[in-house]
Amino acid sequence: MTLGDSPFPPHQWTLFCSWGPLYHLPEAADRAQALAEAQRVLRPGGVLFAAAISRFAAAIDWTYRGLLADDGYWERLAPTIADGVHRNPTQREGLFTTSYFHRPDELAAEVARAGFAGVRLLAVEGVVRYPGLEDSPLDEYERDPKFRERQMELLRMLEEEPSLLGVSSHLMAIGYQQP
Repeated sequence: MTLGDSPFPPHQWTLFCSWGPLYHLPEAADRAQALAEAQRVLRPGGVLFAAAISRFAAAIDWTYRGLLADDGYWERLAPTIADGVHRNPTQREGLFTTSYFHRPDELAAEVARAGFAGVRLLAVEGVVRYPGLEDSPLDEYERDPKFRERQMELLRMLEEEPSLLGVSSHLMAIGYQQP
């Protein structure tokens, strides 16, 4: 589909949720087109929520899952960190599909270049939950309502901290259509 081929008329929506396109489009031009389409269908003052995978998600995930010694994972890690394109040319099981992993500043810049105003970035998991920790004592701690309440408060305190955004496996960009 090309820009403008959408079945949706311009300025129809007040909210646009993009929960995958930005990381399933390794080419910058394709991500720009997806954001332009969001811009096209949003009403003035509409809100974009765009999910992205952090550039460092594979490093975090594979460390906690003990996969760094696996040559198949290791050989893909440095290039992913270097250029953001995560490659899985052999469709190896357990390795995410070919995709794009953003640095926080890149995500904010892409959304702003698409014409969105007031761009904010949020850490989705932040430091309160890393992937691969499903069997950790954290699951037990989270059963305590007071612990869980404070865990969520900690996430709210740190979710926009620029120095910590990249340690979240997923990022959320929020942008506003110009009135």
